[in-house]
Amino acid sequence: MPRISAASNAAQRAETQRRILTAFGELLFTHGLPGLTMTDVARHARIGRTAVYNYYADIEELLIAYALDETERFLLDLRESLDSLENPVERLAVYVRAQVEDLSRRHLPPGPAMAAVLSPSSFAKLADHVGELSVLLQGILRDGMAQGYLPESDVAQLAQLIHGTLSSSAARGDGAGQDAEAEARLARTVRFIQLGAGARFDDAGRPVRVSS
Repeated sequence: MPRISAASNAAQRAETQRRILTAFGELLFTHGLPGLTMTDVARHARIGRTAVYNYYADIEELLIAYALDETERFLLDLRESLDSLENPVERLAVYVRAQVEDLSRRHLPPGPAMAAVLSPSSFAKLADHVGELSVLLQGILRDGMAQGYLPESDVAQLAQLIHGTLSSSAARGDGAGQDAEAEARLARTVRFIQLGAGARFDDAGRPVRVSS
């Protein structure tokens, strides 16, 4: 009888875990969080309920694992997209677009709702991880100010205002859909935030440095 190597066992565990997280995300999209059970997740993932409990103790632990996994993958993709651009106003556009699309797609409960269903320690863990997004945005804003593309302002406060606008845009569905209307809504959101941050553009729509 062939022996199962540690590598193959690890790969099988990773695949099972990915199936659980994928099933949980799909159920969040179709049914929402209220009333969702580990049995529902196991059935949707087509694995035994016991197998789900081998990875996650309860729905709260599964929710935090899903949110952290999604945020980690989102950050990786976003950083790759931002690295291909030099102009901070254009980088801000990429950040805004990616955030609205991601928030619309994931259907995670908003911050206050997450705080209501998570323990304080779990919510703090998620908040620390999501805080990386704020750090990334603040870096873009600081670069814009340093290079003269954005007027000087309170970076932390501006980032908070932008994230509030992003949440509202996602709730309206600005990042949902593939049609021309959806793209137009998203483009308006991007330009609204750029202008709100103080960016200015020439007649061709290219970012220009603001007056000192």
